[in-house]
Amino acid sequence: MHLLRLYARVLRMLGPDKWVAVGLAAASVALAGLQFLEPVLFGRVVDVLGHASTSSREAVWAEALQLLALWSAVGFSSIGANMAISLLSDRMAHRNRLMAMGRYFEHVLAMPLSFHGDVQSGRLMKVMLAGSDHMFATWLAFFREHLTTFIALLVLLPLTLSMNWRLGLLLIGLVVVFAVLVGYVISKTDKAQSQVERYQSELAGNAQDALSNIMVVQSFTRLNSEARMFGDIVRNVLDHQFPVLNWWAVVSVMTRAASTVTVIAIFVLGTVLHLDGQATVGEIVTFMGFATMLIGRLEGAVGFVSRLVFHGPAIAEFFEVMDARSSVPEKPGALALPRARGHVHFDHVAFAYPGGSRILHDMDFEALPGRAVALVGQTGAGKSTAMALLQRLWDPVEGRITLDGHDLRDIALESLRRNIGVVFQESMLFNRSIRDNLLVGKPDATQEELEAACRMAEAHDFITRQPRGYDTMVGERGSSLSGGQRQRLAIARALLKDPPVLILDEATSALDAATEARVQKALKALMEGRTTFVIAHRLSTVRDADEILVFEGGRIVERGGFEELVRLGGRFADLVRTQLSTPEPAPVH
Repeated sequence: MHLLRLYARVLRMLGPDKWVAVGLAAASVALAGLQFLEPVLFGRVVDVLGHASTSSREAVWAEALQLLALWSAVGFSSIGANMAISLLSDRMAHRNRLMAMGRYFEHVLAMPLSFHGDVQSGRLMKVMLAGSDHMFATWLAFFREHLTTFIALLVLLPLTLSMNWRLGLLLIGLVVVFAVLVGYVISKTDKAQSQVERYQSELAGNAQDALSNIMVVQSFTRLNSEARMFGDIVRNVLDHQFPVLNWWAVVSVMTRAASTVTVIAIFVLGTVLHLDGQATVGEIVTFMGFATMLIGRLEGAVGFVSRLVFHGPAIAEFFEVMDARSSVPEKPGALALPRARGHVHFDHVAFAYPGGSRILHDMDFEALPGRAVALVGQTGAGKSTAMALLQRLWDPVEGRITLDGHDLRDIALESLRRNIGVVFQESMLFNRSIRDNLLVGKPDATQEELEAACRMAEAHDFITRQPRGYDTMVGERGSSLSGGQRQRLAIARALLKDPPVLILDEATSALDAATEARVQKALKALMEGRTTFVIAHRLSTVRDADEILVFEGGRIVERGGFEELVRLGGRFADLVRTQLSTPEPAPVH
């Protein structure tokens, strides 16, 4: 039943092309009827020739020519129906495969960090490609071949009883034996193939993980260890795959054997019935034609079912991802917020990751429009988590966060994030050109706007020195650029976005002292008139903040201006003394 439900869902994916599917189904009904007629006409021709000795030459020719003309019409109609089915089903399957990939891609991109933190990106790619490819093959096989088979089995096969019920029962018995055999093999192999698919996904995830960390693999001489881990998973795949293959090999052999047995059985039973006057030679020939056609169809159907068993787990994984619900759902009719003023309020907010202990406790602070708030504290104190909540990458477990008085949960996600710009601690760049990476901030930006933003971010000069200037490819994750260059592009990207709320998450951490001074000047101009949150370990970067929040253990333990907190002699003063007495490590650039 699981396989049937999965199969039905795959067919329901064709909803946008339902009328094409209906047309293909009608063509398949016509094709099944035409193919049913061919053995009947062949048998009639044999009967005409068998009675030739008792009829005149003219009568035999007249009846034979009528049957041959009808047979030719049936044959040409079958060719036409086959061509229409092949052409339309190919186009429909290709179109819907790409549509399914598009829906999957859009769904995964919209899922929150809680989803992506649990699932490897390599596995997600494998699930998308394998699932859509297998659905494509299923749609194609169903409409090209197996819909006609199902119609023949369910509708036309019972009609053989009206021609000769004894021979008809023999054919129906053959189909029943096939169905029982295939059902038994499915019950033996379904769970095993699901386990194989899980190992296949693990294989893709581990491979992507190693390739994306190739510098670590090579630097720590992990080549043999990673290859050994890969080989262990491959062995698990084969150990679980071979028993499944053995079962379906048995089915294949028995299917071929059934072909010979069935033809012999019909010949023997037909001869007995003919000798008793209960079947004509033409009927025997007709039923042998039915048997040959049905066996060919059933062989194809068995192959189709076996592929569905093999591919079913991959398709099921595809639907599992599509069925995953966001942990930050958008309310129906959520507010599409225009450009915000930038009044942010954390109202007694607490947060914990699912299944974990609380990492933010009673977080209560306010940022008025145009003011700069710095978040400082040791690593793991909760600063970045608080800013993730502001972007609604997660939802609080207690309290609420408001923007201009609106609870973030009442605001449409796209309009919320459109109002917030972020410069991340680790600059994140696409494997595209410098221009394309900058246009993420403002897709319709002109060249003049790009250059102005890059000059403010101290990036224009190094860009013009690149081989193709703004059209230079940056490599995967910006690998062809230095850390400082990547960070300056990220700052320029945020400048282009021009958001009313700005988050600077260690925005200058990868810059040398001279460049940092210039970028800080640009950032100061950018921060003018915006609500800005600055996360920093270098306390020198937060000196001009309107308010400093000192985080410790997920709580705000101190707040105030720079000089005020130093005079207070508490945690912030300790952090300042620590940094003044310990030289900062040279930044990577």
